Amino acid sequence: MANGLEFAMPIALRTDFDFSAVRAAARRSKDGGQARRLLALAAIYEGSSRTEAARIGGVTLQIVRDWVVKFNATGPEGLIDRKAPGKPALLNATHRAALVEAIERGPIPAAHGVVR
Repeated sequence: MANGLEFAMPIALRTDFDFSAVRAAARRSKDGGQARRLLALAAIYEGSSRTEAARIGGVTLQIVRDWVVKFNATGPEGLIDRKAPGKPALLNATHRAALVEAIERGPIPAAHGVVR
């Protein structure tokens, strides 16, 4: 290619779905984000470019690629928004129970330097 740049071939969409099946899944979806992602993928099934699918989905080409990977792995369910796992808790159940007990007991004036 020009300037020595080569582009990788896009990841193919799974073959057990087609344009109408993906569009039908988007209509049935109760999740707006999932429906938007499915409509972008339906456009690819219909023959649109990945760039056009990114425009439909309001995202970059890399995000469309991520959607294709998720869709290929688990179907339409893979495109549902999920809560991020977040940071694991610092206290386990035993520590939380001990903390609740200490709070319920209240301060010890001699040990904690509490005047009132």
